[in-house]
Amino acid sequence: MKKLVSILFFALAGITFSAHSEQQQGGQYKELGPWQVHYIAFPSTFIQPQIAKAYGLERSDYKGIVNISILKNNADKTAQTATLTGTAKNLLGNKQTLTFKEVIEGESVYYLAQVKFTNEEILRFDIEIKQSNQFQKLQFQQKFYVD
Repeated sequence: MKKLVSILFFALAGITFSAHSEQQQGGQYKELGPWQVHYIAFPSTFIQPQIAKAYGLERSDYKGIVNISILKNNADKTAQTATLTGTAKNLLGNKQTLTFKEVIEGESVYYLAQVKFTNEEILRFDIEIKQSNQFQKLQFQQKFYVD
């Protein structure tokens, strides 16, 4: 079951851990200090009910999932653990606090948070990543659609 869940999340993330080819094709990751930070945000209805339940995620037409993984920016691209905090803000300035849940499966580490949205709403994400004495800020935006 866990392997299936990992496969689904990685498929949804466009294989978030394939680094070099993503950069050439405009994939969703940013190099921030010593890290490659891969990110994706998508409607929670994209995942199956049993997978949502396994991760304690709520499936709803008006809830999204933010998936972030942090890799060491070297030849090995090893997964990194960190502390993530952040917010999502719509164009009117309404802000939501994101609560990230760490998921560790084998050598993979990723962070999941849920966010509320309305149809065709653009959310701007500001996420702080902390690890020991390292601190970086990830910013991106995503337009959400209701199925």
